[in-house]
Amino acid sequence: MLILRVPGIELFDEALQVFTTEDSFTLELEHSLVSLSKWESKFEKPFLGSEEKTDEEVLAYIEAMILTEEYPPDVLNRLSKENFKQINSYIEAKMTATWFNDKKPGKKSSEVITAELIYYWMITFNIPIEFQYWHLNRLFTLIKIFSVKNAQPEKMSKKDLLARNRELNAKRKSELGTTG
Repeated sequence: MLILRVPGIELFDEALQVFTTEDSFTLELEHSLVSLSKWESKFEKPFLGSEEKTDEEVLAYIEAMILTEEYPPDVLNRLSKENFKQINSYIEAKMTATWFNDKKPGKKSSEVITAELIYYWMITFNIPIEFQYWHLNRLFTLIKIFSVKNAQPEKMSKKDLLARNRELNAKRKSELGTTG
C-alpha cells in the first residue's frame, strides 16, 4: 500500500473576497488486480500493454487505486510532481525478494494481459481470491512461481550435457588439485 500526502492549496473566495486554505490530505493507494479490473471496466481496453495512456486514463487509474473511503473531489487535481513520482515508483516496484534465473532469453508472449486473464491464472493455480488485493507485481511473481514449479523439466541436449560435465570435471580437478 502506498500512503500519499497530497499538498494543501490556497483558494480565493470571490464572494467573500478572502483567501481560504484546504489542508493537505492523506490518500491510501493500492496497485492491485482490483484496481486494474476497475480501470478496464471503465475504459474497456487492456491497461497493461504498450499503448500510451492519456492524462485522463492515468488519473482514472490512480482513482481506481484509491482505498481511502472519503476524499476531496479535487484531490487528483492537487497531486504534485513528487506525488506522481511516488506513484510511478510504487507501481514499478518489484515488491518481492523472489528472483528468477532465466537462462534462456525466451521470446515475449504476444498474449494481451487483461484482468480476466490474471483471474484465470489465479483460478488455474488455485490462488485464493484474496490475493487480488496484493500489489500486482507481487501477484505476477506468485503466478510465475506456480508456472515454473508446475512446468515439465526440459531435457538437456547432448551438447549441453557434455558441456556441463566438462565444466564440473574441470571444477573438481582444480578443487582437488589433480590432473585427471
